[in-house]
Parts: sequence; structure tokens; C-alpha cells
Amino acid sequence: MGYMDGSTQQVARTYWLDLFTGKTWAEFLEAGAEVSGFRETRCTTVFRMNHGDYLLCYLTGISRWIGVLEVTGAAFKSTDPVWKDEDFPCRVPVRVVSALKPETAVPVLDLRDKLSVFQGLKNPNLWSGAFRGSPAKWTPADGEAIVAAVADAAAHPTIRPVDAKKLARRPIAVATDIGPITIPGDDDGDELQEVPLGEEIAATTVHTEIQALLLKLGSAMGLDVWVAGNDRNRMYLGTALGAMPGMRDKLPTQFAAHAQKIVSLIDVLWLDGPAIVAAFEVESTTSIYSGLLRMADLLALQPNVSIPLYIVAPDDRRDRVFQEVNRPTFSRLGLAEVCGYIPFSAIREEVGKGGRYLQYLRPGFLAELAEPCVIEEA
Repeated sequence: MGYMDGSTQQVARTYWLDLFTGKTWAEFLEAGAEVSGFRETRCTTVFRMNHGDYLLCYLTGISRWIGVLEVTGAAFKSTDPVWKDEDFPCRVPVRVVSALKPETAVPVLDLRDKLSVFQGLKNPNLWSGAFRGSPAKWTPADGEAIVAAVADAAAHPTIRPVDAKKLARRPIAVATDIGPITIPGDDDGDELQEVPLGEEIAATTVHTEIQALLLKLGSAMGLDVWVAGNDRNRMYLGTALGAMPGMRDKLPTQFAAHAQKIVSLIDVLWLDGPAIVAAFEVESTTSIYSGLLRMADLLALQPNVSIPLYIVAPDDRRDRVFQEVNRPTFSRLGLAEVCGYIPFSAIREEVGKGGRYLQYLRPGFLAELAEPCVIEEA
């Protein structure tokens, strides 16, 4: 698809990803929706944009397409106030082609069958890597599919609830030569503090509950399951985790010896024949290091691991999970790009539906529950 320039000549249009947070999108609209801006480090790319190009506006946190903008002139640099937290000095003039509200924006997973970023993935969580920074050039086919979906949503809006916490800005990423990372702040000291005995017991109980629910969910779908060897004697509602339905006695030997040991200690695994279709680390205490270290060790030993990895943690620990996954130690291994976050409430809700519903689920439904741990440079 192209557009006509001033001489009525057909010109090829380029499509660019443009990331926004809920806050920066609102500020863009409040400022008149006439300028889109990017960080200084993106200037070279921004100055390659041309009149008539389309910016595909993606709302981070809730992973939805919220609008389409058309570039109306040459790129320029400015620090005139538009956004409150950052200048985004590399700018292009734009006009709004389509704009939605967060509640009517198009979920990215609704387009998984139409976008190339979802095709041929070894790990289903890897799609989020395509949304790590903006602007980024997208294929014409993907761009046209997004433009059509946003236009259809504008003409036939569907209201979908928005999680206010997800819509809020994620931890700010720092650009480095290994990609965006987060740096621990002054309030991160509690990570290494000892948990009081009473809290430790309560957290262990919650940890065991979530492990049991994950095992129940996997088994109900007709999958085999695995629980970490050191947790097999933990009891939940009178049953040892190691005695729950579908429990495997041994794992398939698809990894090198050291990696196999790490896999065997992951909190919960779902298996379909010889394949591990999902791996879960449950983090219920103030420290969320243990599971991340296991997953990082696995990636270090098996860089091309294709197991979908998930951190399952309390709803109010979401931001801390994102901070930890994106620290330099883990970012260098690309952990954020293959790891998804699932809140406790989502697991409880799915199991709570119960009955015949669970047997019709397939592991792919985790893509709807999980939030990619990538921190986008919005």
C-alpha cells in the first residue's frame, strides 16, 4: 500500500512501531496529538521517516494497539514540553489516522495469526522481543493488518476491561549495549532481608497452593505434570504434591546433565509426551531471586531453550518481577524476552472455573494470561 505525494506519484509507505505508555499516550493527546517523540538514542532512525509513513501506536503494559498516526513532515529535534517525565527530543509532526481508548484498543494477541512476529517462534513468549523499542520498521503486510484492525475497532468498538496497574508505567529502562535494563533503586534493599518466621510460613503455604493449582490445571488439560523434587512431600488439602494426578516419575532426558538437574528443580512443569510445554516458577516471598536464578542458569546452559517460561507471583509484586527480570545479570541472557509474568489471581480464577471447562483448554491459553516481561523503551 502507498500514498500519493504532491505530484500524484504513488509512493511506498513505511510502517513504524511507536510505543506509548498509558501516561505518554494521554499526554500526547492533551498536547494536541500533533507530534510524536522518541529518545535521543533513536534519532538516526527517526530521521529516516518520511512524509506519509504510518506510526503504529502500541500501548505497553496492556499490550494493545491504540492508534495509527501519519507522518506529515520532516523529523526535527525539540525539547518543547509535551511529556512530563522525559523530553523525547527526536520528533516528527503527525496527524491522527485512527485513535482508540485503552478500553477499546486492539489486543495484540487478537492478531497473532496475522502478524509475522508471532510466526516460527521456538518459544511462544519470544514475540514480545519485537516490542522492545521504538521506532522500529515493520513489514508492510503487518502494518496493513494493524491499520485495518484499528480502523475496524474504531468503527465497531468493543469494550474490554483494563487493568489499571498494567496500564501504569513500567519500571524505567536504561539503554545499554546489551539492551534496556533496570537498575536497583534505594528501595530495593528488602530483597535480601530475612523474612520473619511467621511470614515465611504463610508464604510457603501460598507457594504450595499455587503449585497445587498449576498441577491441577495441567492435569485437567490432559497433560502430565512435574513438581520439583524437593517439594514432592509438601501437602495441599491433604494430598502430597508428588501424588497429584498426572505426576511424572521422571523427566525426559532432552538436556545436558547440568541443565537437566536445573529443570528438575523448577517448581512446576507441564509435559506433553517428551515435550515440556510450560515451566513455572512460583515466587511468593519478598525475594524473587531463586526462580529467576534457576531460569537464568537454564538459559546460560541451554541458550536456545524452547520451553515457555513463566514467573507466577502475587498481583502486587508485578512491578518487582519486571525490575528483577530486567536487571543486567538477567538481561544479558535475554531472560525477559522468553519469560512471562502471571499473577496469582489469574491462576486461581482459571482453576476456579472448574468443571468440564478445564479439559478443553490448551497450553496456548497461557499467552492470554501471561504478560511479557520485556520493558519497552516507550
